[in-house]
Amino acid sequence: MATTSFTPLHDRILVRRIEEGESMRGGIIIPDSAKEKPQQGTVIAVGKGKSNDEGKTFPLDVKAGDTILFGKYSGTEIKLDGEEFLIMREEEVLGIVSK
Repeated sequence: MATTSFTPLHDRILVRRIEEGESMRGGIIIPDSAKEKPQQGTVIAVGKGKSNDEGKTFPLDVKAGDTILFGKYSGTEIKLDGEEFLIMREEEVLGIVSK
């Protein structure tokens, strides 16, 4: 877990990608650079919500701990304490995965 305290602003969320197991096809190990990045992650932190023109804040539908699906090119990659995360707007989230 990151030791740096980070709070997203407004309708942004901080996400840690869920890494899939190492892929093997026909006995060939696929290098990390050729693998597609997973499009599933865990929400680590959320902002306070989106504000309308009158200043009223609407809370986000996602919360810390949720497992989400997002688009292939969603978010901005950042590093905190050497760990990679994504920052994205809630509107980039495709859905919440429930088990």
